[in-house]
Amino acid sequence: MGKFIVLFSLFAPGLSRLYLATYNVGTSNPEQRLLDLLSITSQKGEKFPDFYVIGLQEVKSQPQNMLLDTLFEDNWSAALRDILDNKGYIKLKSIRLQGLLLSVFSLRKHLLNIREIESEYTRTGLAGMWGNKGAVSIRLSIYGCSLCFVNSHLTAHDNQLKDRIEDYNSIIKDQDFHVEETSKILYHDYVFWMGDLNFRLLEDFDRTPEEIERSVLKKDLKKLLEHDQLKYVMNKGEAFSEFTERDIEFAPTFKFEVGANAYDHKRRPAWCDRILYCVNSHNYENVILKVDQLSYKSHPSYVLSDHKPVSGDFNIKIPRPVNIRPRNVALKLAQVVPDQVFSDYSEHVVQFDKVPAWEEAQQNKAFYIVTKDIPATKDDWIGLFKENFTSLDDYVTYEYVHKCTTPVDERGPPTMERPQKYQVTIPDVPSRCRGNYCLVYFSQTEDKVMSVLGISDSFPIVKTESD
Repeated sequence: MGKFIVLFSLFAPGLSRLYLATYNVGTSNPEQRLLDLLSITSQKGEKFPDFYVIGLQEVKSQPQNMLLDTLFEDNWSAALRDILDNKGYIKLKSIRLQGLLLSVFSLRKHLLNIREIESEYTRTGLAGMWGNKGAVSIRLSIYGCSLCFVNSHLTAHDNQLKDRIEDYNSIIKDQDFHVEETSKILYHDYVFWMGDLNFRLLEDFDRTPEEIERSVLKKDLKKLLEHDQLKYVMNKGEAFSEFTERDIEFAPTFKFEVGANAYDHKRRPAWCDRILYCVNSHNYENVILKVDQLSYKSHPSYVLSDHKPVSGDFNIKIPRPVNIRPRNVALKLAQVVPDQVFSDYSEHVVQFDKVPAWEEAQQNKAFYIVTKDIPATKDDWIGLFKENFTSLDDYVTYEYVHKCTTPVDERGPPTMERPQKYQVTIPDVPSRCRGNYCLVYFSQTEDKVMSVLGISDSFPIVKTESD
C-alpha cells in the first residue's frame, strides 16, 4: 500500500501551544474536579492551548476486564472529556495498556492539518511479559511537523535504578512506527516524555524520609535534587540523555498519604513524576526548531493517590514551508515569524459538496472531490458523525471508501483544474438517527496510520417520510 505524501501549498503558522499533564491515579476514581489539573481557571478571556496531552498511570484495571477496558471509556477519560468537550476540543487518539493511558486532544480548528496519527506500546513488567509497567505513545504530524508523546510507568523502588535504565532503553529500542521518516521515537521533530518514571534519590544519599521532608519544608530543593537519580543517569548518558527537563521548583511528588497532603514515611520522598522533552532543532533548512517551556509545576490539591500530578505548558516552533515533503528531501521554506500563532486555515484534501437532507433508515448519497494526488488505500473510510462530535472514535456508522464510492463523469475526463468527482453511498443510516450530522473522510494505511482529510458541512437527517 502506498503512503500519501503530506504537501502544503500554503504556509503553516509559527507557534503551537501544548499542555501536558501526568498523574499516577493509584486506581482511584476522579472524585475531584480536574480543572486545576488542566490549569483551567474559567476566567473571562482565558486562552487555551492548541493541544492537551494527558498521561495517566495506574488507572483501575483488572486482568479479567482487559477486553472491556479497550471497548469502553474509563472514568478518567470521561471526566476529562466532560471538561474539554465544552472548550472546543476533539480527542484525536487514546491508547491504553492496562493501567497506562495516554490521550491527545486538539482544538477543532486544527483537525484538518493533523496527519499520520499512530500509537504504539511496550510492556516492560515481568521482563516484557506483562503491561503493569511499560510505555504507550502517540505520534502525529501537525502542519507537517512531527511530534511523539510518550507516557511511561517504569520499575519502582530506590534500589531498582538499573531496571529503570533498562526500561528506558527497551522502550526506545522496541517502539516502531510506520511513518518512514519517523520510525523511531527519537526521529521525530519533537518528543515529549512524561509519566511516573519512578526515579528516586540516590541510594548513597543517606537520609531518612523524615530528614528529607524537613529539607523540603525548608525549601532546600536544589540540594536534594543534586541526588536525584534521573539527573544522575542523564548526566552519565545512561538514560534520557537526549532529553531536557526544566529546573524543578516544586516539592517531591511521592509518596503521600492518600487523602492528605502529608508525606507517607514508608518511602523516601522523591520526584517520581516528570515531563521531559527532546527537539531535533536542525531537521529543516533555514529554520531552527525550539521549545519554550512556559510552566512546570505540581498540583498539590489532588489527594486521590500517593502521587501528585505534574504539568508542563509549552510553545513549540512550527516551520512555515511553501511545500513540506518527507525529511531528507529538499525543502523550500519561508521565513518563520517567531511570535505568529496558528491561523484558522484548514487544508481540505477531500472536499464534500453540500449534502442535502438525508433520511434515517435509508440509503443516502453524497459527493466529493480529492484536491491532492494521493493514493487511496483499501482501508480509507468515511464516517458519519454528529455535527459537534468530540472524538474521532464517535462515528455513528462508516463505510470503506473502496466499497461505497464510484467515480462520477460529469464533464469528461478529470483535469488539474477539475478533479474527479466521486459519489459515496451510505447504505443504511441507523434508525432514529435524527438531527445534524457530518461526513468525515479518513485516510488509513494497513498499519493503522490515520489522517483526517476532509469534513463535510453539517446536514440534517430527518424521519423517513413513510413513518
